[in-house]
Order: sequence, then structure tokens, then C-alpha cells
Amino acid sequence: MDREAGPVYYQQLLLWESYLDSEEEEEEGETSEPLVPHPRTLQHSSGYKTHSPLGTWSRILAALLLLAVALSLAAWQFQARRGSAESLGSVGPPPTGHSHIPGVYHHGAIISPAEACSAMGRELLVAGGNVVDAGVGAALCLSVVHPHTTGLGAMFWGLFHNGSSGSSKALTPGPAQFLAPGLGLPSALPALHLLHDRLGHLPWPRLLEGPTTLAQEGFLVDEPLAKALAAQGSKGLCPLLCHADGSPLGPGTRTTNPSLGAMLQSAALTPTPGLAGKALLSLMASDLGLEGPSAEPMPTLEPALQLSLPQGTLFTTPSPSAGPELLALLEEALHSRAPRSDSCPPLPLAAGAPGSSVLAAIDGRGSVLLLATSVNSSFGSRRLSPSTGVLLSDLVASSATSAWACPLLLRSNTDDMEADVLGLVASGAPKVARAVMSALLRHLEAPQTQSHQHHHQQGPTEGPSTCGQGTLLQVTSHAEHAHVSSVPPGCCPFQGF
Repeated sequence: MDREAGPVYYQQLLLWESYLDSEEEEEEGETSEPLVPHPRTLQHSSGYKTHSPLGTWSRILAALLLLAVALSLAAWQFQARRGSAESLGSVGPPPTGHSHIPGVYHHGAIISPAEACSAMGRELLVAGGNVVDAGVGAALCLSVVHPHTTGLGAMFWGLFHNGSSGSSKALTPGPAQFLAPGLGLPSALPALHLLHDRLGHLPWPRLLEGPTTLAQEGFLVDEPLAKALAAQGSKGLCPLLCHADGSPLGPGTRTTNPSLGAMLQSAALTPTPGLAGKALLSLMASDLGLEGPSAEPMPTLEPALQLSLPQGTLFTTPSPSAGPELLALLEEALHSRAPRSDSCPPLPLAAGAPGSSVLAAIDGRGSVLLLATSVNSSFGSRRLSPSTGVLLSDLVASSATSAWACPLLLRSNTDDMEADVLGLVASGAPKVARAVMSALLRHLEAPQTQSHQHHHQQGPTEGPSTCGQGTLLQVTSHAEHAHVSSVPPGCCPFQGF
């Protein structure tokens, strides 16, 4: 039965009843008895039969039969609808019955440094959002739970690829500007909204629901944040990330950021994002004792840089990111054709803990969003704006080059390579461009039959722990499946469906 058909209406069946009535009318006036009396037929001493209960039992039997059929159909429709609903929220095997290794999904996936944010991105995908909705929602979530690497005071770079049209767009934060000496002008909120406004699908307030709830109702300090606090101490971070005695919070501790929650809620309710951005800057300026911000963020969304290769087309972000440097390194390496023996991409760190973060979202149709964000050093400037709950980024001359931002995407010629689309994004300044280049060259040099078997049989890309403390995320789309992995393996939780 077609599950899309409308409700089925049943009419009372009169076949048996009308037959019995007509039979009784034909026999009316007769006194003959059956040769074998029915055990339930009662007879008067005069020889005339009483009214037989056969018609009553027939009607009861017909009613019970109809009831059983109706209940069976109702149960079938309920199970069908339940199965359809559960298929949207399940990461288990699809109706075809086959399953995949972790990191490979049928519809879409997201990978980020925080489990809560990967889960939030997946929820947006299941709700009908695209990779931009999932990525922006996860980025806003990271601004709450990972203030040591990102936040509303951070700068964002992004690379979006449309799997249908083959075009790519680059998100840039605009020129580096100062809110005050040594403090970067926050551009995260207007940059993320610009990205969503042009390329997202779900309503903007929907993306802020989860991050707002985390900030207001509380989130657990995870291992990366706890390690950063233990390494850097709580100076300048109280009362947000420290106990009453001033000691830094440990892993598993629940904390809140109500001021940030109020700021996110205001951004969701404000009619235009420009007003929300101006309100954020005004509150920050007031906290710093300034008359007002001297400039406004100027994020842009523009065509990505391109480089044609025999295997496909490379896309990355324009200057002042490290994208142009990355393409120059790749051209030099490809022309030299020198064999490479790197067991894993080098991910060197600047002095101190990293102050940058990355995430990636991909769907089975080849649409990809890569995001890189930074507050330039661990916990940025360590200047907390009490009115907004935002940690301001530090800004020095050397950080203006944005060497940490170099997302790379390869749209391949499907006849030549296993992956239709490959996305790479790394954190761990100052030379992440070389790490991305190394990963891409290994991908290009690997025999494609082995690469195909590796993805489907051995799981996400693995590398030894000697790769360093940086993070490299890799996403691919092949045969309407989304693949996600990281180096080092296990550093970034991923979720999909």
C-alpha cells in the first residue's frame, strides 16, 4: 500500500446479513426441519423453529474481522512513519542495510575540536540545514566552549564550495584593525552572519539557539580548554574560568557565561546583524573606557583563489591569509617532482598554546565549508569584556599576516581521482601552510586504488603522535558519501548521518 495515500474508509459489509434475511424470507411458512439439527438451534414442541442466532454471530464475526484489519493497517502505518522519522536522526545503517566505518556517512558530517559543537552542527544538518548552517552554528558554539582559541572577539576565514555549481567563495574578515592599542577589532559576528546570509538556509536565530543555551545554562570544561587553563593560568579570566579561590577550572567542571548568552540572544533578536555588531562594539568600548569604536569590521565574501592542476582545481583564501603562500609552495613542489617521505604533516607551534581553531562540514553532494579562526594567542589578550562575556583578541604587527589561515579545497576530475572533493584545513601557527601542502601532496601521490580501499576499509587517516600538537582536518566527498578524519586521529570529534 502506498504510504502517501490518504486514510482508508471502511463501509459496513451487508453481504452475509442480506443473504440470511433473503433465505429466511424464502423459508417463511415452511415447517420442515433440517436432517441434522444444529446443536444451537432450539425448537418448540409444535415443530416451529425459534429465530436463529446465526445472523447475530455473523455480524459479530464481521465486526471483529474489520476491527482486526483496521488495527493491522494502523500499526503498519505507525511503524512506517516511525521508521521514516528515525532515519533522519540516526547515524546507523541506511534502509539499504549496509553500514560504514566511523567517519563515513551517507548524507553529511561535521568535525570540530569540541564534541558539543560537532553534535550541534549535526542537529542543524538533520533539521534541513546545509553545510554553511552547520559550520556557522558549530563556530558560534566554539565561541562559547573554547574561548582559548576563538570567540566573538576572534577573526574568521572561510572557504565554501558549492558541490552543484562547482564554484567556491572565500570569507575574509577584512583588514586587521584595532579596537584599542594591542586589541583586535572583533569581526566574528558580522563575518559569520555575512556567510550565513549569502549561503545559509535555516533562519539566523535558529543557529544561535544552541550556543545561547550553552552560555546561559552552562557547559562542561572539556580536556582542551582545561589543558589551556592549566598551562596559561587564570590571570585575567576570572570569574569566567576560575574557582572562587582564583584557581583555574578543571575538566568536567560546569560553568556559564551569562553575559555572552545575553549577547547571543540579542544578536538573534536584532532585526539586522549590523545593529548587533554595533551594540557589541559599543559595550566593549564602554568596558575599556573608550568613547566608541573608531572603526567597524568589513568582512567580505569573494571568489576564491584558484590554481589549475592536471588532477583538478585548487581553491583557497586570498591575501592577507596564507592562501597565496600555500599555492606558491604547491606550484614549486609540483614542478620539482621531488619524492616525499613525510610520514605525517609537520604542524609546528608558536611559543605557548595555540590560539587558533578549525572546523569543517561536508555533505554527500560535494558541498564543503572550511572555517579557520584565531584570537592570535591562547585566550587572546586575556582582556575580558564584562558586559559581553567576550575575550578580546590581541593584535600585533606579526599577526596581521594571518599565517594560520590557509584552508584548501581540491575539486578533482572524477575520472582521475578517487575523491570528487577534498578539503583540508589546519591550525597550529605559524607554518600551517606547509602542513596543508604536505597532506595534499601525499594525497596526489597516493595510488588511487589504495586510497579508495584506505577510506572504506581502514577508516580515517591516521598518523603517528609525533606529528605535533597542531590539528589537520580532512574531509572528502565521493560517490555521494561524506568522509571526515583528522591528524592526529581522535583529536576532533565528528558526527554525521
